[in-house]
Amino acid sequence: YVLATWALIVVGFVICTVLIYRIKQGIDETNRHVKNGHKNPMRADIDRRLALQTAGSMVPFVIIANATRRVVGATGYMNIDAENKRLEIGHTWYAASAQRSGINTETKRLLLAHAFEELDCIAVEFRTHRLNVQSRRAIERLGAQLDGILRSHQRAGDGSLRDTAVYSITAAEWPTIRTHLAWQLARP
Repeated sequence: YVLATWALIVVGFVICTVLIYRIKQGIDETNRHVKNGHKNPMRADIDRRLALQTAGSMVPFVIIANATRRVVGATGYMNIDAENKRLEIGHTWYAASAQRSGINTETKRLLLAHAFEELDCIAVEFRTHRLNVQSRRAIERLGAQLDGILRSHQRAGDGSLRDTAVYSITAAEWPTIRTHLAWQLARP
């Protein structure tokens, strides 16, 4: 795991599955992404992440707030393209108590640093629903640039078509963005 000021990111999702499930039952979470009326969307989310990890298409992370040592979210590396040294950070969710707290900024700073400085990525993507203004603003606060909108990109759980906003940060931009994120986290 990686210890940081705001958040502890636990690598090794499998080890934490039961703990996450039990803690998440009590999290004050506005879950707008319940699919097909699933009776236990948190269990379904964990199972989906573990299946993607097993398939080699996701490296899931758990986000634990340092102050409380409670799970406050999850995220992951996805769409990993080792040949072209690109990946996406996504499938991120936070408990309402962690939103707009600095935890997202610190978590993304750690994931971006690892992607650019350890994995030598040339670019890191972020994707969200075109209409998800809160997520789009959070991605923009990180310094990511809008690459474009994928129109009618996917079907949502209710069958409607989803447009996807695609953002990225490039390796050339990373030093400036790293400095900016450090400044954001140091502000009182």
